[in-house]
Amino acid sequence: MRHINLFVLGMVWLGSGHSVFAAPTAYIPLGSGNEVIAVDAANGKIIKRYPGVENPHGLVATPDGEYLIAGSIKETPIPEGASVDTPNSKLYVIHPEHGHVMAEIPVSGWTHHEAITPDGKYVISTHPTRGGISVVDFVGNKVFKTIKTGPAPNYTVVTKDGKRAYVSNSGNGTISEIDLGTWAVVRSLEAGPSPEHLVFSPDEKTLYVANDRAGTVSVVPVKEGKVKTTYKIGKRLHGLDIGDDGKTLFVSSRSDDKLVALDTQTGEQRTLTLSPEPYHLDKIPGTGKVYVSSSKEPKIWVIDQKTFSVTGTIQLPAGEGHQTAVVP
Repeated sequence: MRHINLFVLGMVWLGSGHSVFAAPTAYIPLGSGNEVIAVDAANGKIIKRYPGVENPHGLVATPDGEYLIAGSIKETPIPEGASVDTPNSKLYVIHPEHGHVMAEIPVSGWTHHEAITPDGKYVISTHPTRGGISVVDFVGNKVFKTIKTGPAPNYTVVTKDGKRAYVSNSGNGTISEIDLGTWAVVRSLEAGPSPEHLVFSPDEKTLYVANDRAGTVSVVPVKEGKVKTTYKIGKRLHGLDIGDDGKTLFVSSRSDDKLVALDTQTGEQRTLTLSPEPYHLDKIPGTGKVYVSSSKEPKIWVIDQKTFSVTGTIQLPAGEGHQTAVVP
């Protein structure tokens, strides 16, 4: 499961009795563009815009696709004498069909990335400046629990069975394993230096971790909890995701203006030049595509996974593309 991007094949029944698969919709937060957009993955066209969301970075969807939850990286000043847990940022709950913000949930610290439990009950937000995460009761529109993980927590992935979550702590090179039954940190896994984005292998036995400043990808078997293999990729790594084949890892290098396709079975690397500064990337399940945003220009490159080539671009209204959620 890639940072809980959700995909279910929708069926469109034709008059002849034949059926085709409907293309998914990719929802993309635009950061400094202060809105979220919906893109038809079949043709790359923007089909809806959701304004009024301050600097959204993290984004997830509920399992039924009925709601989007966007996290803001905008903070308001904390009053003198207030506790460290005093809310100064927020999550936005968006109804994609109705097209407006349904609720704003206060959280402490700007939120970097979001994850959601498979039952849709809880949203997990990382707070890099607070050294931990917020567990948000989505139904109750309130913070259920805060958990200290480590310095500068960055990204979260959740197992398909909803029993464990893993949070990268970019400040100390670790990954916190959280028991979602007790909401307690039960183990600290080793990662590379400055771990940020991470993704599971399809069988969830391995974590692949992008180490931003080190320019490497760490292969961490979950059971052992230690780095097994390290791949040198490039400078200032950011997004990564596993392709539809289950073995190709796509990784972006901002400073080197390149996208790398790493064969996790052989270690072979292929390189595609993308300029300027390829940034967030997400597989769009069932389409054979990977979306890669630029951190310097309001656009997304559409990459064909098999040919490893650019097949198109999506011009964004403003800002830069961040954590994408995919729904039917």
